[in-house]
Amino acid sequence: MAQQHPRTFDDLVAEGASVPTEGWDFSWFEGRATEARPSWGYARSLAGRLAGATAVLEVQTGGGEVLDLALETAGAPHRPLLVVATEGWPPNVAKATELLRPRGVPVVASPDDAPFPFADGAFDLVVSRHPVRPHWDEIARVLAPGGTYFAQHVGPASVFELVEYFLGPQPQEIRDGRHPDRERADAEAAGLEVVDLRAERLRMEFHDVGAVVHFLRKVVWMVPGFTVDAYRDRLRELHERIRAEGPFVAHSTRHLFDARKPGRRR
Repeated sequence: MAQQHPRTFDDLVAEGASVPTEGWDFSWFEGRATEARPSWGYARSLAGRLAGATAVLEVQTGGGEVLDLALETAGAPHRPLLVVATEGWPPNVAKATELLRPRGVPVVASPDDAPFPFADGAFDLVVSRHPVRPHWDEIARVLAPGGTYFAQHVGPASVFELVEYFLGPQPQEIRDGRHPDRERADAEAAGLEVVDLRAERLRMEFHDVGAVVHFLRKVVWMVPGFTVDAYRDRLRELHERIRAEGPFVAHSTRHLFDARKPGRRR
């Protein structure tokens, strides 16, 4: 059998730069990068919340993958009467619509920083997985009394080993962004009661430089303005480092929010 030659730096970078980035399906990374999952199992937990809800809003649905899985897990007999999702990035709006329309879930195109296009108290459950920034006043406004916000957020300094490899050491105020204690205070300032808040730090491994390129193209806020041309030298150094030392290790941070709007649930 002929020996298989390792893929070159140029091959790996070209592959990572060519893969479509729409949606939040990370299956392309199989065998190329890994990330440990939080112990609470957000999609599974969300399915249980859906089963007890009547009107549900998912904010920043991405490509709709998490909501689709949760609805499938919950099963048709336990589906809420109303489920609607919002998304701000046009390619994801199209992808989420294609995925969620067969389930009868409308996807509303709404900029991430805009007020929610829904009436006060319209939902008894608002959910989100990895919102760019939680809009606590709007979440509180559209929740009915007794309603719940149930979400998984990205935490502080997430994957900063990779961020700082390209950008250098970051100021402490940047590293502390998205801190769960700060978000708790913001949620309470909006009038919500935080019932549960859990945080975990999770190991990630990048097994080739192509996976790094695709990740930074997909999660664009990690290294703002990232392009292969702008960072080719650092990418080449990283490629050689992975070949010599093994996977590049980073750590993601996640926290689970369970907050309630005071009042009696209808």
